[in-house]
Amino acid sequence: MCSQRELLAAVPSVVYGLWGIAVLAPFLRIYVQPALGATLGFLPLFQGPPYGVGMLAAGIILAIMIVPFIIAVSREVLQAVPNTQREAALALGATRWETTRIAVLRYGRSGLIGAVLLGLGRALGETMAVTMLIGNRPEIAVSLFAPGYTMASMLANEFTEATSDLYLSALVEVGLLLFLVTVIVNALARLLVWSVGGTVKAVQE
Repeated sequence: MCSQRELLAAVPSVVYGLWGIAVLAPFLRIYVQPALGATLGFLPLFQGPPYGVGMLAAGIILAIMIVPFIIAVSREVLQAVPNTQREAALALGATRWETTRIAVLRYGRSGLIGAVLLGLGRALGETMAVTMLIGNRPEIAVSLFAPGYTMASMLANEFTEATSDLYLSALVEVGLLLFLVTVIVNALARLLVWSVGGTVKAVQE
């Protein structure tokens, strides 16, 4: 039976994007961004007009999308920790929190970092939800309120408009860079997650 986090991880990204346009962006424009500008406006990160869409909205929607995935992988990593680690810590007089902190989290630390990197790999390649919420303005801004661009959103917006060979070649190069970055991040994350499984097998043997 699927859990709620697994169901959330299976929701298509375009659904998140539509929800972000209909609900999240107006909420940020009316309530969150003016409040942040009034309280933290002295920081460059929170300056500028409240558009609603922008890097802040895209970051929030990406966080909502990848957190269930990270939780699902982290749960598998923590379940892979041998019970002997927990029992040994409890036998030495550790409390439940100390057992979790010392025996479980420290044992599965590399796997948890790998779960976060797997979520980062998914976020790097996310296209539709980011394209719908980031504003799609090709410039680098300091403020989180400002619109921006990602490599994936640029490919989605401009690939059909490439009219010259140089334009098309530039977009293909951007896609290649995005592919390489995603492969490197995912490979590193897989190695970290598998290291926990290899350690568990070694302990059991």
